[in-house]
Amino acid sequence: MLSYPSAISLSTRSLNHLTTLLRGHRRTLGSRWRRLDPGRQALLALAHLRNGDTYAQLAVGFGIGVTTAWRYIREAVDLLAATAPTLTEAMRRIRRLAFGILDGTLISIDRIRGHKDRLHYSGKHKRHGVNVQVIADPHGRPVWLSPALPGATHDLTAARAHGIIAALTGAAVATLADKAYRGAGGAIGVPHYGRDLPPRMRDCNSSHNQIRGIGERANATLKTWRLLRRLRCCPQQATALTAAILVLQQVEEQHG
Repeated sequence: MLSYPSAISLSTRSLNHLTTLLRGHRRTLGSRWRRLDPGRQALLALAHLRNGDTYAQLAVGFGIGVTTAWRYIREAVDLLAATAPTLTEAMRRIRRLAFGILDGTLISIDRIRGHKDRLHYSGKHKRHGVNVQVIADPHGRPVWLSPALPGATHDLTAARAHGIIAALTGAAVATLADKAYRGAGGAIGVPHYGRDLPPRMRDCNSSHNQIRGIGERANATLKTWRLLRRLRCCPQQATALTAAILVLQQVEEQHG
């Protein structure tokens, strides 16, 4: 366990990984002195991402100003996000899988223009947020996260907009998805639908849902990063935050 004033449920591997990135970045910039050394700055960012602690709480805990805390965390997030795999890079790993699982998740967000903002309002979830597409492996581990789109975006629309369907089909990776992706075609497999399905199709749906349910572990794993339970930032920052968290989550999984 790492600790600042409170515990952070991460291994030292994540701390070392981020510290190395920050140290290299400072060396490139030629920075001589800062209020926090690279290790403390890394710990600050991990506390924010994992525990969801606010800038004000972190500023007090680390003995720095709120603006400095925001600037240090933003720098760390941008460095991590820059190392996140692109869809093309992720396909090199995904095409080696027995199959993939595609699912969308809504990340709640409260920094929007008000209750009349229909662009980020999800009618399905009855709250504002951003839509993120998740590709998971057969063990329910997130392999790739899409850039964030407004919460009103349908999962199939988002998958097409990001080129996910074409990428998975081109890589010939059989991918299981829920009924929201009906009509996707290509390598995307969805449950049979209809009122009076024959027993064989009902059995297929049951097996499909059991396997696809593994992919929901990836969404649940992402929400263990408490910051993603409800973002308190501009929606435009959501993509960098989710990308940074994906990088750290994969570092943790390599450790395991």
